[in-house]
Amino acid sequence: MDTAPEASGPKPVVELTEDECWDFLRSQELGRLAVSVAGVPDIFPVNFVTDARTVLFRTAHGTKLLELAVNQYVAFEADRWNIAEGTSVVIRGRASILESAEELDEAARRELSPWVPGAKPVFVRIQPATITGRRLRLRTDRSS
Repeated sequence: MDTAPEASGPKPVVELTEDECWDFLRSQELGRLAVSVAGVPDIFPVNFVTDARTVLFRTAHGTKLLELAVNQYVAFEADRWNIAEGTSVVIRGRASILESAEELDEAARRELSPWVPGAKPVFVRIQPATITGRRLRLRTDRSS
């Protein structure tokens, strides 16, 4: 049985350009924030918006905010999958809590309503150091 990839047809993995990564992120609303404190990783789902090539999300006071206070360096990922393909974009960068009146006013104008009930008064912005993305063509014969 020959399991070599087909010589013709679409590539199974396509690297996205930076512009394509941002286009994809603008089309999404849910991502995952990955943090690490004292070598222990943690991942949180967050709804988000993009804003001038940054990611903006809201949070409540709690574990996520405490971990960001200890280590501002984060990874953020958004993806979309279906039976035929998947797309994933990963940002590595620095998260900062918005504090100035100007930053908070600007953030409040963004359409960023929390999905989960409860107050989410803190705005956090992720400033990317790197952004990478891939589109993957999935195997149709995954049952074997």
